[in-house]
Amino acid sequence: MRGKGSQKHARLERLKHEIVDYVGAMPGASAADIVAFLSNERKMRNHGLTTRKVGLFIPRYLSEMINFRLDTSTGKRIYHLAS
Repeated sequence: MRGKGSQKHARLERLKHEIVDYVGAMPGASAADIVAFLSNERKMRNHGLTTRKVGLFIPRYLSEMINFRLDTSTGKRIYHLAS
């Protein structure tokens, strides 16, 4: 099969949309907060993201929309919408 992967693309777009909406509603969210939101509140249990993968997913797909800063006390990335 040589399809374009429309279902895969749709899942990726939904995942990006859900992350942007959550970070917009909750600025200052960590990667663990994002994963918990996707798994528990949105019931996207098979999204495939872990807290470590969020740190790679956001710069790869959402670098224009979401920025991060490092928390000085914990060293975690704290995500917020880009201005």
